[in-house]
Amino acid sequence: MRSFLIAAYLLSIVLANVLTASFQPLQLGVLIVPVGSFLIGATFILRDLVQNVIGRRKTYATIAVAMIVSAITSNVLGDTLWIVTASAFTFMLSETTDTEIYTRLKLPMAHKVFYSGFVGGIVDSIVFIIIGLSPFGAGVLPWDAVIYAVLGQIIVKTALQSAGAWLIAYSARSGKSRSLKV
Repeated sequence: MRSFLIAAYLLSIVLANVLTASFQPLQLGVLIVPVGSFLIGATFILRDLVQNVIGRRKTYATIAVAMIVSAITSNVLGDTLWIVTASAFTFMLSETTDTEIYTRLKLPMAHKVFYSGFVGGIVDSIVFIIIGLSPFGAGVLPWDAVIYAVLGQIIVKTALQSAGAWLIAYSARSGKSRSLKV
């Protein structure tokens, strides 16, 4: 289970980068959502599950490996050095935020997964869009589109966190999640 969860966590990060690089962002009304955002919610959930099986200290080592894998993937896919650096910084910040909130909450696992991922997703969305994509960063998005990109990502990531938390709660109620240490 441990190796599977770590591999799934790393793979979800690589796939999020590949999808973001391969497809134009979705335009949902005024909202702008990179396709890879649909996997970011999963990465926070998988990180929480990884922490359950290997502990907080080893999770930080896994996050460091994931950040390196993410940066290499972004570079190989043609992202600029600015975007790669902004992505790596944002990744460490949002994953650390998720880890620390998840660790400190004394709630059922489903609630911990939702709240930590919700905050981690907000940090990820705001920080990367401002330092990576706005005119302050690489200039990919004009200032008037920044709010729509941030909101679009937060909505998608929150929806995925909600679905993941619901699935964990449902599994806990039905007794199928003993291996997840709920």
